[in-house]
Amino acid sequence: MDLRRKCAKEAMKYIKNNSIIGLGVGRNILALIDVISEEMKSGLKIKVITPSDTTREACFERKIEVLPTHLVSELDVAFDGCGEVDKNFYASKGGGGVFLKEKLIGAMAKEYILLIDEGKFKENLTPNHIVTIEIIKASLAHVNKKVKELGGSPAVRRSNNKDGYLISDDGNILMDISFENILDFKKLNQDLKSIVGVVETSIFTEEVSKIIVAKEKEVRVLNRY
Repeated sequence: MDLRRKCAKEAMKYIKNNSIIGLGVGRNILALIDVISEEMKSGLKIKVITPSDTTREACFERKIEVLPTHLVSELDVAFDGCGEVDKNFYASKGGGGVFLKEKLIGAMAKEYILLIDEGKFKENLTPNHIVTIEIIKASLAHVNKKVKELGGSPAVRRSNNKDGYLISDDGNILMDISFENILDFKKLNQDLKSIVGVVETSIFTEEVSKIIVAKEKEVRVLNRY
C-alpha cells in the first residue's frame, strides 16, 4: 500500500457518517477521495466543501456531493496537505494559491488534520518554501515596500494563461516572497498580516490540530493538544 493510501485509510477513522467534511488540495487529498468513494459503495454518506477546483472535480467524478462553502458554518473535521509542517504544528502552504479559503475551512473545523508523508515533517519549518500572501490590488506598491523592510524579496505571481498578474478567486493578487532566513514563523505571519492590504498568508500557525504521517512501515498520528 503506498504512503498516500496509508494516510487516507487512517483519515477515514475521523469521518462520521452523514457528516460534512472539508477537503483541501494535493495528492494526499485525492487519495482520500478515492478511499471515500470506495466506502460510499458500502453505505457511507458524506458531503464536502473545498477551496480547490481540482478537488471539486475529483469529487464530482466520484459522485461525492460538494456544497458551496458559504452555506456551511461548522465542520467536525477537515483534511489538507502542505509543503512542510514542523513539530510546532506550523505549516507552510501556498503553491495552489487557495490558502485563504483553506484557512477559512480550518477555522470552521473542530479538527484540521494534515495528511503528509514523512519527508514533509520537519523539526522546524525551513525558508526553502516560498511564503505567499494574498493582497488587494490597490495595496501592491505599499505591500511591496513593507515586505522588503521585513527582509523579503517579493515577486507578484503572473498568469500563464494571459498577460498580467494572476488573480485569485476573490479578485486579489498573489505575491510570492523569498527570505534568506526566517527565525520565527509565527512572528513573520503576524508581521505580514499587520500590513494594510494583506488579506492572508500561506503560513499556518494556529489551525492544525493533528498530523497523519505515513512512513514506509507505519502511520503515526501526532496530536497538537
